[in-house]
Amino acid sequence: MGKRVSLSNRLKKVASYLPENANFADIGSDHAYLAAYVCQNNPNAKAIAGEVNIGPLESAKDTINEYGLQNQIDVRLGDGLEVIRPGEIKQIVIAGMGGSLITSILNQHKEIALEVDRMVLQPNVDAKELRQWLDDHKYLLIMEEIIEEQGHIYEILVAGKDKSIKSPYNDLEKEKQLYFGPYLLQDRNDAFMKKWQIEREKLERIVKQMKQAKQIDHDKINLFTKELEWMREVLNNEKNNMETR
Repeated sequence: MGKRVSLSNRLKKVASYLPENANFADIGSDHAYLAAYVCQNNPNAKAIAGEVNIGPLESAKDTINEYGLQNQIDVRLGDGLEVIRPGEIKQIVIAGMGGSLITSILNQHKEIALEVDRMVLQPNVDAKELRQWLDDHKYLLIMEEIIEEQGHIYEILVAGKDKSIKSPYNDLEKEKQLYFGPYLLQDRNDAFMKKWQIEREKLERIVKQMKQAKQIDHDKINLFTKELEWMREVLNNEKNNMETR
C-alpha cells in the first residue's frame, strides 16, 4: 500500500459529510489535502481544488503528484467559484475561512453556488451569517457539528436541497437558532459550551467599554445586550440541567 494522506480531525469531519463517489470543488484547498484524502479513499470520487494565488496552487499540484491522483483531481487558479463551470460539480466545500468571506465567495458566483446538491462549510467565525445566507437561498441546514482541535473551536455546517428533511428552525426561536445553530443548540456539547463561555466574557468586556465611550452607540449596545442575555440563558440552562441529573 502506498503512502496515505494525513488529515486533521477538523478536515476529516468536513470530508465525512461528502457523499460516496463525490464530485466536488474545494475552494481555498490548503495544499489540496482534503481533496487528496477523499479521492485516495474513493477511486470514483472527483475533485477540483481551487486556489486564488500561484504559491498555494503549486503546493496543491505537488500534493496531487505526490499521491498520484492526477486523474481524479484538477487544480485550478481562480477567485472563489470562478474556477467551476456550470453543471460541473455536485458539492462545494469551503473550509477554514471567516463566515463573511465564505458568504462573499458564494455571492460572487451565485449561479454556481445555487446549482449544487450539497455544501459543506467550515467557517472559523461568523457562522450566523452563513446560516442566514443558506436560509435566504433555500438551502436546508441538514447537519451541524462543533469540535475543538488544538485549542481552536470549529463549526461545520452541512446544507442541501433534500426536501424530505424538515427545517430545523422554529419560527418563534429562529433568530436565536441562527445565532447559535439549531442543531448545536439542541446538542450543547462541551466544545459548544466552551465557545459560548468565551464569547460571553468577550462580549461583556466589549459592552463595558462601549458604555464608557464618549459617543455611545445605543443600538449596538442593545443588540449586544440581547445576545448576552441569550448566552447567559444557554449557559445557565446547561448548568441547571447538570444539577438536576
